[in-house]
Amino acid sequence: MCTGVVSAAGSFLLAIVGFFIWRCLGKKRTPSSKRFLTRSFSSSKTSSTIDMESRSFHQRCAGRVTIFTYKELEEATHNFSPSNELGDGGFGAVYLGNLHDGRKVAVRKLYENNYKRVEQFKNEIAILSGISHPNLVCLYGCTSRHSRELLLVYEYVNNGTVGDHIHGMRSSGGHLTWKVRLNIAVETAEALAHLHGLEPPIINRDVKTNNILLDRDFHVKVADFGLSRLFPLDVTHVSTAPQGTPGYVDPDYHKCYQLTEKSDVYSFGVVLAELISSLPAVDIRRHRHEINLANLAVNKINNHELHEFIDSSLEFETDEWVNRTVRAVAELTFRCLVQEREIRPTMEEVCCWSLHPCE
Repeated sequence: MCTGVVSAAGSFLLAIVGFFIWRCLGKKRTPSSKRFLTRSFSSSKTSSTIDMESRSFHQRCAGRVTIFTYKELEEATHNFSPSNELGDGGFGAVYLGNLHDGRKVAVRKLYENNYKRVEQFKNEIAILSGISHPNLVCLYGCTSRHSRELLLVYEYVNNGTVGDHIHGMRSSGGHLTWKVRLNIAVETAEALAHLHGLEPPIINRDVKTNNILLDRDFHVKVADFGLSRLFPLDVTHVSTAPQGTPGYVDPDYHKCYQLTEKSDVYSFGVVLAELISSLPAVDIRRHRHEINLANLAVNKINNHELHEFIDSSLEFETDEWVNRTVRAVAELTFRCLVQEREIRPTMEEVCCWSLHPCE
């Protein structure tokens, strides 16, 4: 379908292995994650560790979570002071908090006018309390679902989001190097592959650069699981009304209402397109056929116009290694954004292909 694009796959090994080889040395791949890993949280004087109220909810949590009182989180955030606000999203505002034990935390306060907030609250806890991965944000606890407010407490990740750094408020302070961007792509892929490899699999449904947090060393923490779905083991897809962020939603999911792991693969392809172009996923100032970055990326790659799409700050034209590896990632981007979901790679194949090209 696209001779120029497919030819890039032949140079993939030379292009990418130099960057990734250090990841293979002295590092075992994470053991097969065919189970939920439970996480325990210690209690403090003002917190208690209890089972959640609902039996079915308890089963989804696969364990226990720390229940904070509303008062202690109110104190930790200085009464949810605007000066403590870190940002907001589709489900609620996030505040910086300081717990009595000295930990800095991020406290999410779900919007009261969100009629699905209880479902999203329980969904986030059910998923994050049952898994552990270095590139997934850590949930410390929550308030009781019968509290006056639904609050979720996470580890504080202090370096903003990928979106902030490539086309947001932090982008003016200096662009992320290509090596850092490539590592972000790898760690995000590993986190998603981990979720898809669980039993039952977890589909994120809202993969986007604003949900990929960065620590001070620019390592990834994938966050925000309010839309995620636990996927039944004995079916190939789940029929559900499309949800997600415009520009990232799998068009096949939007058209057929069938959610699969390949829906996350499509969204990951949009993230890759952002990493190589520094352009937002949606921009109404672009030509109407290119408002969605996915369409723009596919068109540029398919028409051999990659040089017009790549962020000029990445030294694509002057650095041979950058040129080779960007072309390789562009090939992967194209594969992830294919309209027919059956043709897209799985996230496990993405990780495998990055380290050991299949072609």
